[in-house]
Amino acid sequence: MKRELINKPFVLNHTNWGTVQKESYELAVLPWGATEPHNLHLPYGTDTLQSTDIAVGAAEVAWENGARCMVLPAIPLGVQNPGQIELPFCLNTRPSTQKLILEDILISLQTQSVKKLLIINSHGGNDFKSLIRELQPQFPDTFIGVIDWFKLQECQAIFDEAGDHAGEMETSLMQYLYPDMVDLLDAGSGESTGFKVDALRSKLVWTPRNWTKVSVDTGIGNPDKATAEKGEKCFDYLTRIVGAALKELASTPIDDLYE
Repeated sequence: MKRELINKPFVLNHTNWGTVQKESYELAVLPWGATEPHNLHLPYGTDTLQSTDIAVGAAEVAWENGARCMVLPAIPLGVQNPGQIELPFCLNTRPSTQKLILEDILISLQTQSVKKLLIINSHGGNDFKSLIRELQPQFPDTFIGVIDWFKLQECQAIFDEAGDHAGEMETSLMQYLYPDMVDLLDAGSGESTGFKVDALRSKLVWTPRNWTKVSVDTGIGNPDKATAEKGEKCFDYLTRIVGAALKELASTPIDDLYE
């Protein structure tokens, strides 16, 4: 499944100045992913591809319902764990670098009088809450928000075992969106180990997982039960629920966000 995106006014990479100058945009949508191994059967760009397609699908829903939003080019740079950083072509980006990227985008949007930005995040290592807290005082008249779509319980409930990384959920989505990029025959089992220390295992204490010590194939979660049909169901849910959020955010003045 691939949509025709030529000159769609809600996708920046697929439109032009001739179209954009005729519209008044209320909300910018920023897909943010990562570049990293995803087991043996999914591409390095899985997170970025998924965040982009979810953002575009949701923006299309919102646009058709009167919201004027624009999907920006995706950022393919994520924060990586020890054990991932050392793997070939796994690109690690420090949170401080992400803050600078986000700040520059906000400055551009502020200059152009676009005062709402929503990040669609696909990578578990990216934590935008602290970055938004730090940047918000610098942009007091701008709305800055984030959706970590993979954390939505309704989305995870579609699957027998959603998985943490390159498991059933991510594999199903990629089977639906990019079937030519997925071959389950190549997949590893996605088996993983955890911490020995009770405080870490119970998450009373948090520390980054060392990826090579918890996973043999870089996957965490079994992809065997993945299907394109489950991926389609998940994608349809995401575009509907995120699309509704885009419409509501776009149509609500910043001063009216609170009761």
